[in-house]
Amino acid sequence: MNLYDSLPDAAATVFGAEAVAEFSYDVLTVDVPVGSWISALEIARDKLGCTYFDWLSAVDEPGTGFRICAHVVCLENHRVRRLLLRTTVPHSAASLPSAVAVYAGAEWHERETFEMFGVTFTDHPNLVPLLLPENFEGHPLRKDFVLAARVAKAWPGAKEPGEAHDPDAPKRRQMLPPGVPDPNDWGPMKGQLPPAPARPARTPRAAGAAGAAARTPREGAPVRRTRSVTEGSATQAPAEAATEEAAPRPPRRTRSVSEGSASQSPPADAPKPAPRSSDAPWHDPKPAFEEPPTPPEADRQTSPEAAPAEPAAAAEPAAAAEPAAPAAPAAPAGPDAAPESEPRTTPKTDPTPDNGGDA
Repeated sequence: MNLYDSLPDAAATVFGAEAVAEFSYDVLTVDVPVGSWISALEIARDKLGCTYFDWLSAVDEPGTGFRICAHVVCLENHRVRRLLLRTTVPHSAASLPSAVAVYAGAEWHERETFEMFGVTFTDHPNLVPLLLPENFEGHPLRKDFVLAARVAKAWPGAKEPGEAHDPDAPKRRQMLPPGVPDPNDWGPMKGQLPPAPARPARTPRAAGAAGAAARTPREGAPVRRTRSVTEGSATQAPAEAATEEAAPRPPRRTRSVSEGSASQSPPADAPKPAPRSSDAPWHDPKPAFEEPPTPPEADRQTSPEAAPAEPAAAAEPAAAAEPAAPAAPAAPAGPDAAPESEPRTTPKTDPTPDNGGDA
C-alpha cells in the first residue's frame, strides 16, 4: 500500500504538525509553512513516489501574500496520483528556497514566477528574465500592476453612440476598469490634463406625503388626491360598500366532462337525439348520385304501335311547315304481310284545307 493512500487523514504525520491537507476533484492538496517547503517536496518525491514534476507557479492573494504552488504526480502501478503542494510568502518578503535541487524541471518555472510575480528563489542557478524584455519594469501578474496600455489608449467604452456628433450633449460617467489609474496621475500625460468636472450635488428629496406637498402643481391642473395604499385608487369602491352590494353566489354545480358546461345543456322540450351507431360511416356506403327508378317489366313490353315518340316529336316541326301529304293506301292484312317499318303517328288537325291528292 502506498503512503499516498493514507492521505489526507495522515497529513500531519507525513508532512508535519502544521500541514493541512484536503482531497477534492482527484487532487490531493497539502499546505505547508515556508520553512517546510523543501522538505515537503522531498517527502513527496521519496515517500509518496511523486517523481513526475508537472509545473510550478504563484497566485497573488491581496492581503495575504503570494501563494506558491507545485504540482507533482505519482505514476506507480499504472495509476495516476496527483499532489499539489502549496505555501504562502508575504508581499513584503517575497522569497522562497529554490526547488531545483529536488526537481530539476522547476528551473524555468521559477524563472517565470520570479519574472511575473517578483518572487525571489534563493539558490537558483540562473534567476534571469525568461519571457519579458530586459528593460521591462514591473511584474505583470501582480494585482497592483498598472495597465499602461489602458492609460495610453482610451477605454473602448469611454464614449457612447452619438456622443462624438454632439459635443454639447451630456455624457455618461466614464468608468475605469480595475488596474487603470487616472491618466492625470500616472503616464505620459501626468499633470497635463484638466481636472475632471465635479458632478453637481443632488438635493435630497422629501419622502412620503411631505415630498408630495412640497411640489408646486402646474397652473390649471386639478388638485391631486392623496390616498394611502390601504385605501386603493379613486376608482375602487370601499370595502364595506362592496361587501353589502355583493349578492350571495349560488352553489356551484359540478358537471362531468361528458355533460359539458351549463350553457351547453339542451332545453327541456327539445327532442333527445337518437343514439349514434358505433359503426364508422364507411361501413354503410351510399352512392354519390341518386339513380332514377327503373319502370316495371310490364311497362317496358310495348307493341310496335307504342314505339318511342322521339321520331314523331322530331317530325312535328316539318309537318307544321309543309302541307299534309295524302295518306298511302293501307296494305292488305294477311299472314304474308310484313310488319310496318315506320311507326305510326297520331294525325293532327291542320286548319289549312287539303286541295290536292287522290281520293
